[in-house]
Amino acid sequence: MVPPVAVSPLIKTARYSALIAGIIYGKRRYDQLKPIAAEERRVEEEEKKVREEQERIAKAIAEASEESILNLMKMP
Repeated sequence: MVPPVAVSPLIKTARYSALIAGIIYGKRRYDQLKPIAAEERRVEEEEKKVREEQERIAKAIAEASEESILNLMKMP
């Protein structure tokens, strides 16, 4: 078996510097995107409530029209 090769201190420093820079960049980017995502979730929740209300109204109208059609059939 071949013994491992010693890694240059310059390469080690560059690798750890890149790692730290990546962590810092990721934290800043996360902090930047977090409020945008929260706003999108809030808007989506409002749209969902509106959509559910419209579906409920449409269902009620459909049931009411179905009942009125049934009542018209029974009238003769």
